[in-house]
Amino acid sequence: MSNGRFPQEVIDTVLKAHDIVEVVGRHVHLTKQGHYLKGLCPFHSEKSPSFTVTPEKQIYHCFGCGAGGNAIRFISEVEGLSFGQAVRKLAEEAHLQLGPDSPGGGGSEPRENPERRKLIEAHELAAKLYQYILHNTEQGRPAKEYLHSRGISDKLMETFGIGFIPNSWDTLTKLLDRKGFPLDLMERGGLLTEREGGGYYDKFRDRVIFPIQDWKGQVIAFGGRAMGDVQPKYLNSPESLLFHKSRTLYNLHAARPQVRKQQELVLFEGYMDVIRAWDAGVHNGVATMGTALTAEHAEAIRRLADRVIIAYDGDHAGQSAAFKSIPLLEKAGCEVKVAMLPGGLDPDEYIRDNGSERFVREVLGTAVPSFKYKLLYPRRNFKLQEDAGRLKYITESLKLIAELPSPIEREHYVKDLISEFHYSYDTAMQTVNEHRMKAEKKRDSGDNKDVPWNNGMNEGRPRAQAPSMVPAYQYAERQLLAVMMQDREIAAYVERELGDGFNMEAHAALAAYLYAYYAEGAEPNVSTFIGMLQDDKLESLASSLSLGDNRSGINDTVIDDYIRQIRRFPLLQALERKREEVKVAERSGDITKALQLGSEIISLEKQLKSS
Repeated sequence: MSNGRFPQEVIDTVLKAHDIVEVVGRHVHLTKQGHYLKGLCPFHSEKSPSFTVTPEKQIYHCFGCGAGGNAIRFISEVEGLSFGQAVRKLAEEAHLQLGPDSPGGGGSEPRENPERRKLIEAHELAAKLYQYILHNTEQGRPAKEYLHSRGISDKLMETFGIGFIPNSWDTLTKLLDRKGFPLDLMERGGLLTEREGGGYYDKFRDRVIFPIQDWKGQVIAFGGRAMGDVQPKYLNSPESLLFHKSRTLYNLHAARPQVRKQQELVLFEGYMDVIRAWDAGVHNGVATMGTALTAEHAEAIRRLADRVIIAYDGDHAGQSAAFKSIPLLEKAGCEVKVAMLPGGLDPDEYIRDNGSERFVREVLGTAVPSFKYKLLYPRRNFKLQEDAGRLKYITESLKLIAELPSPIEREHYVKDLISEFHYSYDTAMQTVNEHRMKAEKKRDSGDNKDVPWNNGMNEGRPRAQAPSMVPAYQYAERQLLAVMMQDREIAAYVERELGDGFNMEAHAALAAYLYAYYAEGAEPNVSTFIGMLQDDKLESLASSLSLGDNRSGINDTVIDDYIRQIRRFPLLQALERKREEVKVAERSGDITKALQLGSEIISLEKQLKSS
């Protein structure tokens, strides 16, 4: 049984190599309570522990937020990694080889590309060379003085691995050649440039060097800041086998723990902003390195944080980039705020001129919600000192406010707007309501009302549901699945008697996975089964169902009763629909149809009695 690019045997081997208590214990303080260990959930804020780890089943589950799964899922969620990255990370920690010789044979994750490995070694060597030149040579002195003048201490240089390369054509080239690195590969990897007449020379010259690292902390590229008036002022490594600008965020590897802890990420434009902010105590900052934010960036951010503060430069270009980044982040599911930097300053300049404390308190601490920023940003396009310009801006702003789904938000922003421009609140709200009525008439009513999380109007977010008693058929499905995860024979019996007859979509999906799991000859093992799912909701459901002693009081009669309850529900639904149809037919005077429906109702009632 394979799961994506990993055979199930590989996943099993990785899980067996780790104890979930040790894996979770790196991030959560756990205390023993009977068969469980408990702690404060790392995925949401809580004062009383509702997060449990079950060593016997090698799973975790939070009763507060519903998070759950095995060790792989935990590492994926807590460190913001994809499933594959989490498997590789745990495999490396256990010194397991994920290659053709690993359990599962040639279908497993291939061995690391030897060229990729060679390039990583070369980048690590180059980083050490650049750092050595900066700190230990006369050539590096001017660069070090420049960094000191920018407020970068020796400690910060060490923390971020900052280096320097002098104005020489072959400093790195000679070292790589001497160490036996193939220079044509080094050119493809972005470290060297090929001469027209043959040979190679250094890609970076006379620049302060900032190493760029991947999620593991491995150097995969560099950014260089020119010392003089050379253009471009900043130069990044080109796209390569290692480095993809659209997916890489500077300092993400170091910021990840704090981002996870705070569930908030600060997004900067450049290296210096991240470094100076780090010195100011902002350890959850990353940068796009002058590249426009991409959907891949936004998705990587969302895996780590719920909230994002965009802290781009205060000039026109920076604010325009911030405006364009908002929809990407919101589409990914992030709550977005924008920090407003005065006077066109960038974060580095603001910290230098005003100090760390003011930056944290007055810039990040007063970041405005994304919608507020959407109202503020377009102002530059209107002549607000003229009546016509003000009216046009207010009209456009009210149209934007009308799109807000929350009445409270609409009222808030209308009051904010009219307080500044001294217009009537009633008139403004009337305009907003007119816009909403027009939009309502145009709106397609094709939303999925029964599945609100899948509604376009709901922007993909789950709506809070009022607590209710679990219907009998839902309870039966949950109990049945819980037992099936622990008993292969019961699962086979349910497959024969019920098959895909589960009424809840998630329950039917979980049952299908269980049938497939046992069909491959697997033995009952909750952690292993969860490992094959790779679906957040199904993993959470499975971990929730597996808690407790679900075998207590279970016998053939109880199993048959659960199956009966599940089968009865569609019949009850059909019976209710037919009774409603009878009422409609009787009101419209269609006696023939009413009699026909009555006959169908009698048939359904007989089926219910015999079921």
